[in-house]
Amino acid sequence: MYDDVNTADSTVRDHGVLVGFDGSEHAKAALRFGANEALRRKTRLTVVTVYTVPVPIYPNMASLPPEPEGQTRRKIAEATLEVAEGDLSDYAGEVVFAVAEGNPTGTLVELSEQAQLIVVGARGRDGFVGRVLGSVASALPAHAHCPTLVFPGTDLAEAGTKDEGPAEEAITAPIVAAVDGSAQSFAVVKQAAQTAEETTAPLKLLMIMPQLEEWLYWYPDLQVHHESRQRRRAEFETKIRSDFSWLFDDHPDLDISIDVEIGHPEDVISDWTAKAALTVVGNRGRGAVRSALLGSVSRGVLNTARGPVMIVPRQS
Repeated sequence: MYDDVNTADSTVRDHGVLVGFDGSEHAKAALRFGANEALRRKTRLTVVTVYTVPVPIYPNMASLPPEPEGQTRRKIAEATLEVAEGDLSDYAGEVVFAVAEGNPTGTLVELSEQAQLIVVGARGRDGFVGRVLGSVASALPAHAHCPTLVFPGTDLAEAGTKDEGPAEEAITAPIVAAVDGSAQSFAVVKQAAQTAEETTAPLKLLMIMPQLEEWLYWYPDLQVHHESRQRRRAEFETKIRSDFSWLFDDHPDLDISIDVEIGHPEDVISDWTAKAALTVVGNRGRGAVRSALLGSVSRGVLNTARGPVMIVPRQS
């Protein structure tokens, strides 16, 4: 028998690293990642399975189920948590297993008010299921009160590591922070730097320049030279180093590099997810649609990621 998570009491309870678990392969991968993260942060691991009870519609007495639908759904949720508990049988840290009734996304959003981090799989089943990107993984980063880490699961993770070299190289995989000059980049870099320092991984600040060749369609007389690209790249690197000078002062022992690449932001960042230990992006940036809850770049990266992606919410 598992306790219920009371979202009304979330203001007085620390959920630590919160994992949304539905028993899918993606959720199992997210659970393992979240467990390691909770140990690294020295905080509680909270594993929650959310179930939804549909509105009962029975045309006649013969169609009534043998037990209330709510009880049936809860039993399924508890059986799902038993799978998670079995996977964490050797877990050394503090862990809480709980069930909650309600909308999966809405429930996790409420619980995120007292969580350091939420970890979910990119796709799930039942209440967590979606098409390309699961409904929860797609909607949660736009509304969560803390960073959301979306783990792609075993199939995408294996696809992204087929061509990797020796195991020694994996240890040096960087934490990549995608910056775009917006105010939210500060929160992105802060989260990435904290993770890099605690895992002794190098930190890479990644900025993407637009492709100048695309301008030739509108300005055919424009001359695009290699020298101009290199000059603009150097200017961007100088600006990044200036904007984040505090980072080098606050983390003198951290291996920090700056990488300015040319291309479409979504494509470049997605490529890096296959090589990075973790990719950190903001839920909104400098996009034209300022009112969008989840920016097109961050949504696109989540859809094509081959490694874990952390979405950092806009700071108030």
